[in-house]
Amino acid sequence: MTSPLNQNDGANDAAVVPGPAGVTPRPVVDRLPKYAAGKPPVPVEGLTSYKLSSNENPLPPIPGVLEAMARETAVNRYPDPVSGRLRAALGGFLGVPEEDIVAGAGSLGALNQLLAAFAGHREDGTQDEVVYAWRSFEAYPISVGLAGAKSIQIPVKADGRHDLDAMAAAVTDRTTVVLLCTPNNPTGPALRRDEVERFIASVPSGVVVVIDEAYQEFVRDPEAVDGLEMYRNHANVVVLRTFSKAHGLAGLRVGYSISQPGITQYLRVAAVPFAVSSIAEAAAIASLAHFDEVVGRVQSLVDERDRVTAGLRELGWDVPDAQGNFVWLALGDAASDFAAHAQAKALSVRAFGAEGVRVSIGEPEANTRFLELCRTFTKVPQGFLR
Repeated sequence: MTSPLNQNDGANDAAVVPGPAGVTPRPVVDRLPKYAAGKPPVPVEGLTSYKLSSNENPLPPIPGVLEAMARETAVNRYPDPVSGRLRAALGGFLGVPEEDIVAGAGSLGALNQLLAAFAGHREDGTQDEVVYAWRSFEAYPISVGLAGAKSIQIPVKADGRHDLDAMAAAVTDRTTVVLLCTPNNPTGPALRRDEVERFIASVPSGVVVVIDEAYQEFVRDPEAVDGLEMYRNHANVVVLRTFSKAHGLAGLRVGYSISQPGITQYLRVAAVPFAVSSIAEAAAIASLAHFDEVVGRVQSLVDERDRVTAGLRELGWDVPDAQGNFVWLALGDAASDFAAHAQAKALSVRAFGAEGVRVSIGEPEANTRFLELCRTFTKVPQGFLR
């Protein structure tokens, strides 16, 4: 299945510059989409600009984290290559053996380490296959392709949920990894425990099942899957988590994977040394130590998310269940018009081609302006409103 990535905003439309004679990339590089980060808002006179395009936490790190960062002055030295202090802190915080944790540069860095270990070209020249829902996290096809594996993309359902039956049916003897994004970015719903249990039971035990929980702290669905429970019960499950979202440390790039020793032993081989800086490690440890403050900030964003979702539904907009720090508008061909309408109001949102628009939860004023934008937007596709 071809990927429609990056048709939305021209963020990577620069002309290809010819390299030196005879210098060419691997053929797969020319076929891969380019990651399109959310754009900053365009200034509009008389309005405060807000960036709602990158699923960032609009709140800064808690004071204790900033103090811990300031104390890390030995940046002339390499950090601990295996982030031992962070792994020990996480092990105690999560109740898992620290040996089961492998740090990475964000959860995406942890994912790339996993794909390097389990997905690529086989010795006979054929490709491993990686199955995942689509649309989902836009880095998936890039990471899978660069690893040398083949993407098998299974369309999400109309309500933005994974089609786990179709994903299970797509697993073949060439499948080595399945990616489950929960809550799914950009559509929003979280996977439920029972459906994930059934899915894991339906695929061969030799297939690595990745539960990508970048937004786990924002989930309030009581039936949502808990990746840690799945990891404890199934030797082929890997959990990905990050400090980028709930902890507000996106700029420091610190994440991790959790898996049993039968998998972790290979992830350590593929892990990038020094991936987590000493400043990032100190910040993450401090954030765990002050997690009650993190929880309070996350709840304030969840309250805003629920206010936005309720406001959209009051306006008649049909939106999927939102369990992350964002909402999804399946606007189809009207996505780019909506993004332009938002830009005129000093809001940046993330349009995905002719599929829809993802809007991150931001400051209360930004969220209120977004709801007003939705009230006045006149190009809503037929059938989108209830």
